Amino acid sequence: MSTFQTALSGLQAASTDLQVMGNNISNANTVGFKESNAQFADAYASAIAGTAPAAGQIGIGTTVQTVAQQFSQGNIQTTSNPLDVAINGTGFFQFNYNGATVYGRNGQFQLDQNGYIVDAAGGQLIGTPAVSGALTGGAGPLRVTATILAPQATSGLSIGLNLDAGATPIASGTAVNINDPTTYNYSTSTTVYDSLGSSHLLTSYYQLTSGATPTPTWNVYYSVNGTTAAGGTTSGSFGTLPFTATGSVSGTASGTIAGLNWADGASSSTIALNFAGSTNFSAPSAVTSVTNNGYGVGQLSNLSINPSGVVYGVYSNGQSSILGQITLTNFSAPQNLQRVGNNYYAATYQSGQPLTGQPSSTGLGTLQSSAVEQSNVNLSTQLVDLIVAQQAYQANAQTIKTQNQVVQTLLSL
Repeated sequence: MSTFQTALSGLQAASTDLQVMGNNISNANTVGFKESNAQFADAYASAIAGTAPAAGQIGIGTTVQTVAQQFSQGNIQTTSNPLDVAINGTGFFQFNYNGATVYGRNGQFQLDQNGYIVDAAGGQLIGTPAVSGALTGGAGPLRVTATILAPQATSGLSIGLNLDAGATPIASGTAVNINDPTTYNYSTSTTVYDSLGSSHLLTSYYQLTSGATPTPTWNVYYSVNGTTAAGGTTSGSFGTLPFTATGSVSGTASGTIAGLNWADGASSSTIALNFAGSTNFSAPSAVTSVTNNGYGVGQLSNLSINPSGVVYGVYSNGQSSILGQITLTNFSAPQNLQRVGNNYYAATYQSGQPLTGQPSSTGLGTLQSSAVEQSNVNLSTQLVDLIVAQQAYQANAQTIKTQNQVVQTLLSL
């Protein structure tokens, strides 16, 4: 009768194998899913035998030793969602799911009505939050609340330009009149901002003085609109901009424009103006670069995530700000994590303690935004293995059928 038990154990093992493969196949399109395989061991009546029987041992079947999870890398597929994130390498995302801490590889994220970064099941993504554009160093759910970026008043402005060395000098002693283009050789305007985010035009005027030998010297004037000055424009002389015989700036190329009082009630401004890198070549006067440290109010227009997991808010004023950082968690024995559904895993004693850190750090993978990690299930392999498991099931069923015929033969004697 032991043959029945032996064949029955084979049927149970083959049935478990079929269930495991069926689960793999059903999740072939589940993002971040990791396949499993059933591992078997033979069974004997005595696990430890003092002396083997002379005729040898006959086993009593098989047993499912474990269902092992396979954490090989899945293919990475790009998407159009900037919040989709794929892990390239080891590690898991950490989530707060209904108050429980769980882990997963599914990086299909979105914002909920409260601004939290969540997955499709509503699990809140855990990482390092940021306050006022700086990471806090703590841990908690990542939340996007900075939908408006406060303005920053311009305090520094760098203008790189070429002033035409072949320009006709203005008669010595002629004062620059910003309303009379014949009193200067070139002018250019750039936008500056006050503390309320209002934009203003700062126009600079350049006058090549006559008799400036042996090296050319340019007088520099400025005007700024939107101020409390008469006519709403503050103007004045910035000083001179001397050049060497080779066309490079000679001496000091910087200064300040102070006492800008704004008509909209913003705080008064002082702007440091720098012309370093400007040239005086025989070519048309033109601006080559402008660097402005001020900006107006910005509305959140997009999100981006770099390979280190830093989440940036991209704003309509061209600025960006750090909103948080995604962290990754790994385990010393991830195969012993417990599946709890919804693409989540729970830590167990056998998996070891969670080890959390920044992506790209030791033992952790990198992140790719606008991408997801596909399931690592190989359908071709699974279908071939499915045929083998089916044959094993049929063979064990045939063993039971054969043993039953032997019993029937004995009963008919």
